[in-house]
Amino acid sequence: MSESETTYKLYLVRVFVSDWERAMRFYTETLGIPIEFRDDGMGWAQLATGEAQLAIERLAPDDPEASELVGRFTGVSIEVPDIEALHRDLVERGVAFLSPPEKQPWGGVLAHFEDPDKNVITLLGASR
Repeated sequence: MSESETTYKLYLVRVFVSDWERAMRFYTETLGIPIEFRDDGMGWAQLATGEAQLAIERLAPDDPEASELVGRFTGVSIEVPDIEALHRDLVERGVAFLSPPEKQPWGGVLAHFEDPDKNVITLLGASR
């Protein structure tokens, strides 16, 4: 296969967490994202977020990378069909939003929230 024939497909995006059980409750119960795969021993889960999955990965407290990988802007954007309704629902569930849904100059609508480790995730209103 030549380079020009290579096809790339996003498989998953990793979000690093310090407290495994707290993170799993947040992503699966509070946000309501279904689990595709979970291994508590490994501290690894893949959540069903469409074509590409959201992976939650526990870092060991003694891991020197942990302080750099947890509690930051992740660059992860999750598209949802009704961002306004989901925003209201998640606020009622106690999710800490950094900003309400806001129309962007390029036409999309974004809202940013924090998980319990202060990782920032972006919600993107579905294109109409």
